[in-house]
Amino acid sequence: MVAHRTQRQLAAIMSVDVVGFSRLMGVDEEGTLEALKRLRQTIVSPQVTNHQGRIVKLMGDGAIIIFSSVVDAVSAGIAIQQAMNDFNNEISFEHTITMRIGINLGDVILEGKDIYGDGVNVAARIQEVCTPGGIALSATAYEHVNGKVNADFVDVGERVLKNITRKIRVFRWPDTQTTESPPRLSLPDKPSIVVLPFDNMSNDPDQDYFADGVVESLTAALSRIRSFFVIARNSAFAYKGRHMNIIDIGRELGVGYLLEGSVQRASGKLRITVQLVESTTGAHLWAEKYDGADSELFDLQDRITEQVAGALQPSIQKAEIDRATRKRPHDMGAYDYAMRAIRHVWMQDQEESAVALKLLEKSLAIDPDYPLALALSAWCWAQHSVYNWTDDIESAKTRALHLAEKAAAFSSDDPLILSVLGVVHTFARNHGTARIMLERAIKLDPNAAWALSRLGWLEVYADRPEAAFQHFEHAIRLSPLDPMNFNNLVGIASAHQISGDFSASANLFERSLMERPNAFWIYRNLAPALLAAGRREDAEAAKNHMLKAYPAMTIKRFKDAMVFSPKTLEGMAVYLRELGIPEE
Repeated sequence: MVAHRTQRQLAAIMSVDVVGFSRLMGVDEEGTLEALKRLRQTIVSPQVTNHQGRIVKLMGDGAIIIFSSVVDAVSAGIAIQQAMNDFNNEISFEHTITMRIGINLGDVILEGKDIYGDGVNVAARIQEVCTPGGIALSATAYEHVNGKVNADFVDVGERVLKNITRKIRVFRWPDTQTTESPPRLSLPDKPSIVVLPFDNMSNDPDQDYFADGVVESLTAALSRIRSFFVIARNSAFAYKGRHMNIIDIGRELGVGYLLEGSVQRASGKLRITVQLVESTTGAHLWAEKYDGADSELFDLQDRITEQVAGALQPSIQKAEIDRATRKRPHDMGAYDYAMRAIRHVWMQDQEESAVALKLLEKSLAIDPDYPLALALSAWCWAQHSVYNWTDDIESAKTRALHLAEKAAAFSSDDPLILSVLGVVHTFARNHGTARIMLERAIKLDPNAAWALSRLGWLEVYADRPEAAFQHFEHAIRLSPLDPMNFNNLVGIASAHQISGDFSASANLFERSLMERPNAFWIYRNLAPALLAAGRREDAEAAKNHMLKAYPAMTIKRFKDAMVFSPKTLEGMAVYLRELGIPEE
């Protein structure tokens, strides 16, 4: 056996990838391979040679090429891309070949016919965020080429790249696509996602089974979220072992989001990395690492499944809201108006709620039976009743119940809609019905953080603080990035208030106000908690804030709106009277 000499050098590394390689192979396998062979012989190899480069690794859908000069590498890349139009003119449209090129300057290790090193990895990952028909450079490569080639590169900012621990600033040429890219399946009118096979980063190939198990569990968990469109496991696993651009995968599957990850097992320890990517831009929206002992293999899998499924809902919802806000008004549909409204609904603020209702009216004008818009409208009117935003509390409750029941009639198995129905029944003091609705929502989706939170509130209203603590803590653990977590803090504070721990209660009410300063309704709880904790001066200040938001506040108005038990309400009223709040 001949040992290969290992050589290390600084080089400009070019990573070349064929866009939609799997699609092309599916259309015509022999024709695609023949076209790629001709492309390499007539364009790629001659340009590489002309610019003093060397092809060191060929893959079915791409190549790794090194140059001693970044200027030579970029010049070769531009020449290759510019020659593609003439090349594609000679073949039919469905056989059109489009390439992405990523270039980085870095240290490489050459060993026989193989090439390794961080510099190679960065080049490959930069290529993945390149526009089809274009070239992407790392900042390091751009510094060496800026002003030395006749091409304008656009700074597209720092990117989090898969399996690269640091952010990489990327420059692209051109700013728009120069050639037609493969057609994209239309996105459904709901968040759409695929869980891709995870990379096994361990030395042991037998660990593939664990990585596959995590993917299957996550797919099953996300499939229970009725508001998501989730690609089935079999379609996702078709990408196992294939090096493809995530934008291409999103286009082929017709999904807006991809969940990808890796599993590493070594020295008795496990590390699982998960990241959420928007398919249309390649932007990374959310990422997390999970560490555990080898002995926790399957427990860790279950924990990851629970936490990822919970964390994805607010992450994707935020991305969907941002997507809707970028649309022009004449392109807006019922779904888009509902997405724009959600941000305002969750603020739990009177002015924000008014904005939400106007957007939801536009949604329902397009589709009067749209369950999501009906449910969100119901939640807005429920807030009006419980936060003293209206003088006619009973009318607001009636309106909320009507809208929630109509939404449930059209979508009786949607956890969000069932949760809203549970909330409305809670505020109407129909606690038995509310519990049935909320528990059904959680059975349909065990990761429904908001349903768990509302079940916590139901326990608060039933004077069961210990049970409430468990539900609120579970909701926060499931969805640690949730914008509604300030409301979980209010719930925990209320549970402490019921249990008589007024100091803890007041501290948590104050913390929740730090997170959501405009949630003035919290002062109704905070003022009596502060006085009960012996903090009279702070209690007076809280009372003044409350009266600024609710100048007509009385003990009767307070009791009419709040849903606590009569015993708890009277206990809080004692302190409000001491602070000078009139009876009626």
